[in-house]
Amino acid sequence: MSTDKRIKINQLLSTHPTGIVYLSSWMVKQGYSLDLQKRYRNSDWLKSIGTGAMIRSGDDVTYEGAIYALQEQACQFIHPAGKTALSLLGKAHYLELSPKKVIVFGGKDEKLPTWFLKHDWGVKIDYHSSSFLPAEIGLVDIELKTFSIKVSSAARALLECLFLAPKNQELVECYQLMEGLNNLRPNLVQKLLESCTSIKVKRLFLFLAEKANHSWVKHINLEKIDLGSGKRSIVKNGAYNSKYKITVPKELVNGEL
Repeated sequence: MSTDKRIKINQLLSTHPTGIVYLSSWMVKQGYSLDLQKRYRNSDWLKSIGTGAMIRSGDDVTYEGAIYALQEQACQFIHPAGKTALSLLGKAHYLELSPKKVIVFGGKDEKLPTWFLKHDWGVKIDYHSSSFLPAEIGLVDIELKTFSIKVSSAARALLECLFLAPKNQELVECYQLMEGLNNLRPNLVQKLLESCTSIKVKRLFLFLAEKANHSWVKHINLEKIDLGSGKRSIVKNGAYNSKYKITVPKELVNGEL
């Protein structure tokens, strides 16, 4: 390999963090042709992990390094969400320390690329695409070992948990998670609830927040939040909450927790 090509790959690797995925399409835009990328793989500078994605040889890359590539190189909205985000934020202390399943959300028209789906990250990726919340509200940056990624803030993450409930997320666990969120920013909660398109999620969030008796709840202006009309039966054989017109697990209404 020529000296110029060695300098070029050294520039790439020295200016980007370890532990990340490199997207082939992004590398082309940076001036690394498909032919040059192939030479780097043949020379063991880079290693393919699937069509269109590579890592530096010898690197240990986790799913977070793949998320980094999707966010920073592909400019996608895909992010750790729900319980996974709460765990990354340190807001879910009782959850298992080494989760076997990682919850990831993306925009309505966003899909995980094939290389992401087929690669073994050591965890199961539970992906959901939805537009029930806008992409621009309620994400925060978290610092990992060598890079940072955007994840759902605590308030957004709890809304995502409720979006998955009750089929893919237990409501009682949602309440346990809500109990730990005593310092949410009312302004952000207000924005999220006003922009949320799921009536079920908004009613459940407010019900659980009030049940947890958080002080920030009194700063929420319900008049600006569309809570819809009519009753919502969230679970079968549950108990009815008349304020929010929802049927939820009996233990959440009868105080049996």
